[in-house]
Amino acid sequence: MRTTRSLSITLPIEMAEMVKAKVTSGEYATESEVIRDGLRTLAARDAAVERWLREEVAAAYDAHKADPTRAVPLEDGMAQVRSRVAKGKSWA
Repeated sequence: MRTTRSLSITLPIEMAEMVKAKVTSGEYATESEVIRDGLRTLAARDAAVERWLREEVAAAYDAHKADPTRAVPLEDGMAQVRSRVAKGKSWA
């Protein structure tokens, strides 16, 4: 059973040149490897966004629904963010 499928794609010139440059530099052996690596990166990013939505955003939404009084008005929240940034503090 074949595990690959040949596709014909069209890229903007800038992207096509980027693919060629990756091969020319020796970073990748073929144009297909460049595209496969890009697609793996895209899949990893999509999975990370899905995890974030499921684990953090949904949990924050559920917490807000359970106790809406914990919500902070937007202006107050932005003031807190600006203050932490000005002081060089992290959120961790």
